[in-house]
Amino acid sequence: MTIKKAKACKWKKVGSILAIPLLLVVFTITLHAQIDEDCNPSILNVSGAQYPQVCPDLTVKFRINAPEADKVQIQLDKTYELTKGEDGFWTGTSDPQVPGFHYYSVNIGGLNVNDPGTQAFFGMSRMASALEVPEEGVDFYLPKRGVPQGVLRSKVFFSDVTGEWRRCYVYTPPGYEENLDQKYPVLYLQHGGGEDERGWANQGNMNFIMDNLIAEGKAEPMIVVMNSGYAVYAGTEMPVQDPNGRSTEDMFVAFTDMMIKDVIPMIEKEYRVLADRENRAMAGLSWGVKQTFDTALPHLELFSHIGGFSGGMRLGPDSSLDDVYNGVFSDVEDFNSKVKVFFMANGSEEGAGAKMLHDALQEAGINSTYYESPGTAHEWLTWRRCLHEFAPLLFQ
Repeated sequence: MTIKKAKACKWKKVGSILAIPLLLVVFTITLHAQIDEDCNPSILNVSGAQYPQVCPDLTVKFRINAPEADKVQIQLDKTYELTKGEDGFWTGTSDPQVPGFHYYSVNIGGLNVNDPGTQAFFGMSRMASALEVPEEGVDFYLPKRGVPQGVLRSKVFFSDVTGEWRRCYVYTPPGYEENLDQKYPVLYLQHGGGEDERGWANQGNMNFIMDNLIAEGKAEPMIVVMNSGYAVYAGTEMPVQDPNGRSTEDMFVAFTDMMIKDVIPMIEKEYRVLADRENRAMAGLSWGVKQTFDTALPHLELFSHIGGFSGGMRLGPDSSLDDVYNGVFSDVEDFNSKVKVFFMANGSEEGAGAKMLHDALQEAGINSTYYESPGTAHEWLTWRRCLHEFAPLLFQ
């Protein structure tokens, strides 16, 4: 009996000792959860990754494992210095961010790298990390239960103009597979510089925007085609990026010819589309505005709806609207009869270029529509909002 009691007391004592670190672990975990309980992992994190986290005040928390690094920074809206902990993790918190999609980089030893906790997106002329800051009470660019979904297709085609196999993304609206006798109008939608044909789908959520608009009866069912804007003529090497990784104008020289000679014929051959100018639109963001204007304005025999998000056209001190695009604006009556929608937009925080162009067109008698995204700059929330405003105007 004495021996058994002694053993029982011994194990009870050991159990109490063991319980102390266990309680500390539980307490630490609980405390950590309490500190971050209102912050949530970004929806763009890879599966299981807890950081970056977006907090209710729209700040973003970062945690990077780099035990051998001497300095780690986050480059988001500005550069943030992270602090190293004894566990080798670097942590820090950003200023409040504008809702929407944001690229960012982790800088370690002067080299910009991707955060292993996030998915990668082609932006800034390279694959980059990104986070999504939720916009309270707004869901027009998010998937919704009960809303029929269209289909995003990756279409590979050969371009005779560029002499290469290329890829575009094609959105077909809900019902495309079932309504086999129905033909649809087409919107050709371009990304900006430093991005590619994936931008509108992956960063812009264009398919959800279109699904929701169509379900609400606010937009006509349409096909949307997204191409890479990078295009040089067959036999020509693609120019290298400038030292800062930016795209240069000579990377896009064959785009208009490729669109007219390769893309439009291919789409009209392989998809059920209404193949006339009244049912053909084109729009783009940033550099894609230039590509849209360069393609559509000289070819009003092909396009009747034109949109530019965060971009426009430059008029020199000695030039006027009558001088650009072979004088397309000089005959006001002819332009207004051919172009059903001429839409310009930008964010309120990125300058007044689009508004100035709209005002100049209005003064000249050209029909145009202007939209301004409140509180946003040159970023994807601006362009999501632009598409949301532009699409309902098409093919009415």
